[in-house]
Amino acid sequence: MKKSDFYFDLPERLIAQHPLEQRDSSRMLVMDRKTGALSHRHFHDLIEYVKPGDCLVMNNSRVIPARLMGRAEGRTTPIEVVLLTDHGDGIWECLTRPGKKTREGVKLSFGDGLLTGVVESVNPKDGNRMIRFQYEGVFLELLDKLGTMPLPPYIKEKLDDPERYQTVYSKTPGSAAAPTAGLHFTPELLDAIRAKGVKTAFVTLHVGLGTFRPVKEEEITDHIMHSEFYVMDEETARTINETHAAGHDVFAVGTTACRTLETIAADDGTVRAQSGWTDIFIYPGYRFKCIDHLITNFHLPESTLMMLISAFAGRERVLDMYKVAVENEYRFFSFGDSTLFL
Repeated sequence: MKKSDFYFDLPERLIAQHPLEQRDSSRMLVMDRKTGALSHRHFHDLIEYVKPGDCLVMNNSRVIPARLMGRAEGRTTPIEVVLLTDHGDGIWECLTRPGKKTREGVKLSFGDGLLTGVVESVNPKDGNRMIRFQYEGVFLELLDKLGTMPLPPYIKEKLDDPERYQTVYSKTPGSAAAPTAGLHFTPELLDAIRAKGVKTAFVTLHVGLGTFRPVKEEEITDHIMHSEFYVMDEETARTINETHAAGHDVFAVGTTACRTLETIAADDGTVRAQSGWTDIFIYPGYRFKCIDHLITNFHLPESTLMMLISAFAGRERVLDMYKVAVENEYRFFSFGDSTLFL
């Protein structure tokens, strides 16, 4: 398949720049995958679509203030460093700008030396830097002091409250971008869903900025996916397996939860506790093993996430759905509205 098979025309004015005041008041475009029928709802109406015994699986990764501004030794030009992936022992895979100023061996300083680093290597494929950081104290506490939230490139305006780029159930720090499908939940909505007899379970997948990288190859099978670290614990695995064994459905909240479940699931749909790295690339022709329904936001044209939802609901139906969304001026991307695929 071609990248251009997943193109749609999106007016820039529909790209949401701010979250709504009330998280669950966002609109939700619902598709019945069997018929293609669409319904215009709001996110708090989700409670009407989940049934007692069903399970919502959510990604509890928390966005870290991963954007650092520093300087290279002996230079005055500011250097931007965005932390992407923690490789342990103080080594992080990073995105840097300007790249010419961060060649191998360059020493970096942040916050008047509170945090320093050395560029150990440069990946020739994507230009990412492996930087070894040195510091005293707790690294995440330093980030809270020195770093800022790395908002997606299509959000041009300042975010007044950084917590609005976190889900209300975020727990485990490590993401460079939010699992945005979960931004619509409120504690009250989650309580109401649980009171209905719906189970909630959590996985962790630390989202990297690779999720925003465009597909450059025209043949989509030539695209190389970024790897992301995931964790599923025993409790979540047991809950998902029990849900399916009892004949109920699993709702994946977001493409990150979907990719985690589909990475872990055996051919019969069962899952087990594990952790590791996933670079799963889901596009039309893929056979889903674990998830029954998908909650997600509206995605970028020609993106791997458009390919994923096209695999789940059918490319033509998804493109028709997005045409309806544009005509009805739904809000797109991270702070935008939601979709539910039944």
